[in-house]
This record gives sequence, structure tokens and C-alpha cells, in this order.
Amino acid sequence: MSEDFETRRRAAARKAGFRKALTYLGLSIWAVVVLFPFYWMVLTSLKSYGAYNSEHTPQFFILSPTLENYTQAFTAVPLGGYLLNTLIFSLITTAAMVVVSTLAAYAFARLEFRGKNLLFGAFLSLMMIPSELVVITNYVTITNLDLRNTFTGLILPSITSIFYIYLLKESFEQVPDELYRAAKVDGTSDLKYLWKVMIPICRPTIVTVTILKLIECWNSYVWPRLVTDDQAYFLVSNGIQQIREEGFGRENIPAMMAAVVVISVPLVALFLAFRNKIMEGASRGGIKG
Repeated sequence: MSEDFETRRRAAARKAGFRKALTYLGLSIWAVVVLFPFYWMVLTSLKSYGAYNSEHTPQFFILSPTLENYTQAFTAVPLGGYLLNTLIFSLITTAAMVVVSTLAAYAFARLEFRGKNLLFGAFLSLMMIPSELVVITNYVTITNLDLRNTFTGLILPSITSIFYIYLLKESFEQVPDELYRAAKVDGTSDLKYLWKVMIPICRPTIVTVTILKLIECWNSYVWPRLVTDDQAYFLVSNGIQQIREEGFGRENIPAMMAAVVVISVPLVALFLAFRNKIMEGASRGGIKG
């Protein structure tokens, strides 16, 4: 009897090990597929212009890397200025959006006022409106206010997000109501309760929202392209087009790849540094109760 049980246990262990091996093999193949474009981008940026053009077949390794493309990326065009503009735009927009979204989410999650559910439903319904329609409306408004080619015009349309308000609201609603009632009995104001209780408890979700918004701002393309035609206000996203057309030309692929690597590194570093917080915050915001 014991021998039969041991045989079955070993068979089950072998089957589980085989499934685990297949899972890791599939994940490894998928990781290679996903990461290969980034590897190719970095590899190309380290090739000289002559070496790249002399390749008849793609070379997946390089024996004599060069950094001249990175030097050219910063000297041929004001890439440093684009990076600074993008940093200013991303930080200010993200900070404003987090404040606005946190206050709105707290109001929908904890405050009681007439028509709250109807208003929140109307907010959610706005997510079904195509973004192109909103861009057109925002463009007309910013133009009429004479805010084109200004940081104010870049930032204003991006300081609210219905999705992030919804995500924060779901996270806030997981905090027990008893804490809120006890705080109100002690005479705690809503703002103080939000700052002292809600934000510390829901910090993972707020960190997630902050990082995702930073990435969204860094990758913004359509809106900056519409409202800026002055290089002094170019972001890295629309600066890439200017780099391609007026910088080192369309044929200098290694230099273009070097510029793209420089632009991508901050986002990759940000994600790697806070990936656990992002997963924790996203799962917390998506679980009710």
C-alpha cells in the first residue's frame, strides 16, 4: 500500500515538475521576444555609422562598441533641453493630477452628498468618449486662451484622469468605515483624516498612480505635438520627429537609436525601481472588500 502511494506521489511530482519546466520555457521564450527589440536598440546605438551600413546581414554582437552616437545625439539637436522640458512637464502634471484625483476619489468614497452615484456614473461614462474628440476640444480651448507654446497649455488638460480617480476610489473604499466614524467622533476634519489615515493606508495605490502617470506624461506625443511648434517647449516625444528630420537625418539609424536609448532609460529605471509597488497598488485597487 505504501509502495503504491509512493509511486503515485513520484509520478505526480514528475508531472508537476514537467509542467513547471514547460511554464518556465514558455516564459523564457516570451521574455526573449519582448526584450529582443530593446537589446537590438542598444546594440545598434553602439555601432558606428560605417559599421552599421557595411553589414550585409544583421550582426547580433559587436566587438568594437562606440559612444560617438550618444555624443552626436546631444550635440546635433538640443536633446538635453527636450529632456529637461519633459521632466518639468511630467513632474508638475503628475503632482497636480495626484492631488486632484486623490481629493476627487476621497469625495466619492467617503463624503455623502446628493447625486453622488449619478455623478460618478457620469464620470465613468466619459471614459467611453474617444480621446480624439477630447483632444480637439482641448486644443480649441487652449488656442482660444492663447496658451499654445506654454507649459500651462501643455499641463492643464492632463491634470485630471477618470481612470485614476476610479482606481483611488476603489482603494479608499477598502478602508473600514469604522475608522472614519471614529475620526469624526474625535473631531477630525476630512482633510486631516485623508492625510493622516487614508493616504498612508493606500500608499501603494497612490505610488502606482504616480508612476503610471509619470510614464504617461513622458510618452505623451499627440498633445505636445499639437500645442507646441516652438523648440523651446518640445518634449522628447515630439523632439524625436525633429531629431529624425533635422538632426542627423533619416539614414543615421545608430544615432537615432542612441537618442531613443537616452529617452527610454529613465522610464525603464523607474519601472524596475518601483515594479513591486506597481503590482501591489494595481492588485489592491482591483480587489473589493
